[in-house]
Amino acid sequence: CLILSFFSRGKLGRYPPWPGKIVNPPKDLKKPRGKKCFFVKFFGTEDHAWIKVEQLKPYHPHKEEMIKINKGKRFQQAVDAVEEFLRKTKGKDQAFSHNSNEEKNRRNSSEERSKQSAGEEKRKASLSEGKLKKGTGEGKKRVSSVSSERGSKSPLKRAQDQSPRKRGRPPKDEKDLTIPESSTVKRVMTGTVAGFKWPPSVSEPVKDSDPHFHHFLLSQTEKPAVCYQAITKKLKVCEEETGSTSIQAADSTAVNGSITPTDKKIGFLGLGLMGSGIVSNLLKMGHTVTVWNRTAEKCDLFIQEGARLGRTPAEVVSTCDITFACVSDPKAAKDLVLGPSGVLQGIRPGKCYVDMSTVDADTVTELAQVIVSRGGRFLEAPVSGNQQLSNDGMLVILAAGDRGLYEDCSSCFQAMGKTSFFLGEVGNAAKMMLIVNMVQGSFMATIAEGLTLAQVTGQSQQTLLDILNQGQLASIFLDQKCQNILQGNFKPDFYLKYIQKDLRLAIALGDSVNHPTPMAAAANEVYKRAKALDQSDNDMSAVYRAYIH
Repeated sequence: CLILSFFSRGKLGRYPPWPGKIVNPPKDLKKPRGKKCFFVKFFGTEDHAWIKVEQLKPYHPHKEEMIKINKGKRFQQAVDAVEEFLRKTKGKDQAFSHNSNEEKNRRNSSEERSKQSAGEEKRKASLSEGKLKKGTGEGKKRVSSVSSERGSKSPLKRAQDQSPRKRGRPPKDEKDLTIPESSTVKRVMTGTVAGFKWPPSVSEPVKDSDPHFHHFLLSQTEKPAVCYQAITKKLKVCEEETGSTSIQAADSTAVNGSITPTDKKIGFLGLGLMGSGIVSNLLKMGHTVTVWNRTAEKCDLFIQEGARLGRTPAEVVSTCDITFACVSDPKAAKDLVLGPSGVLQGIRPGKCYVDMSTVDADTVTELAQVIVSRGGRFLEAPVSGNQQLSNDGMLVILAAGDRGLYEDCSSCFQAMGKTSFFLGEVGNAAKMMLIVNMVQGSFMATIAEGLTLAQVTGQSQQTLLDILNQGQLASIFLDQKCQNILQGNFKPDFYLKYIQKDLRLAIALGDSVNHPTPMAAAANEVYKRAKALDQSDNDMSAVYRAYIH
């Protein structure tokens, strides 16, 4: 059944109502405890989420209101997807009705022929009137018995008894949910959501499981008072052709649900663009957090939200079980650990340190060695994303190092991100993160180059964006960064100076293994020019200005 979902967006306000349909959840996905909610698949995004009952409204009565509220392009695409879904469903219903009528006519015709044949046989037998009456009575009794037997079977049983090859009966995988016209919806679901029923109506569920479900990463979920519930955590160990054993990405996909935050005390060092959003989500999910920042004033907001204040990195580490850190570059990461009153001074056997900074593999390996030498446990966990995704708790975490510590951080990772990957030994996550940001930075430079070329050749930059958004390159990243450029708004979501730093480190990584990186090198030069134009503290999209000056 079609619904509209209304749900919060944390400190960033509210999401607009979004159209979706209620579907059956995967068998291995548990319903959040203590909540009356349904599993919803959203149109236009193909995301899924558990949504509370009070946040759902029927689609048709609120359609016009919803369209007035939201004028965005992605939302319009979602509405178009709903209308397409309705057209297909209507077509299926008409075809089913037509085929059902044909089937009924065929059965009636067959029954009429059978009756005529039976009458002819009775006349040929020249039975007496008494015997005929008796035979007729027995015939009625038999027909009644058969009807009773059929009536005793449930609709589901009768459907199973019928051959799937009969006309008018679509294959199971082509069934879809019925669309209620009234303002109330009935949803009697099996499995994990069988305990709650909607107000009476006429809709019945048909299983609609998505075979790609475990690959979807939710971008529109309510962040409840408690954090996520993991769907899958898979650690794949494979034998490569070389005979060595490598640990592949361990996918930990999370959806909006209910888990218990760890009872371990959490520390967090560094409240920049990324760290601030991470800490906010840790607190919202019920974790006990102690914070420290080089500029102490940044801690005030989080103290008001319930965090504790640490005076030095060493104090935070010594009083917490697991301490996270997220700073700007290799030098800052080393100073934080090795400097005066640094992390290393607070490390004792059993203390855990998780470095979420984007640095090179040599730096993170050095930090791991000094932490472990003091009896501590170490995990690197750089994050892919930006300030917006950090605030929304939708980062992607790349982890490597102590596997047990990775598991201990589960509730924290689910609070701050939508998925996490375990990549094996220390250094792997740093390398992977640099490669990811190398691709992103090079792409951003190419976008800026294309927009400026469009301008100088007399083409509309907006039209170029519209064309790109309709093609294979369409993405939220592309749209947002182009909008930044068109509007001249370079408020930092990902600092230009940091993407240039990551490009420089990625080029050095290529040099260390004698692998050419000419595209990244060219992009790096453009970012260096942008920095020379005083764009370091603007968003990475400000690289555009390197082309127009």
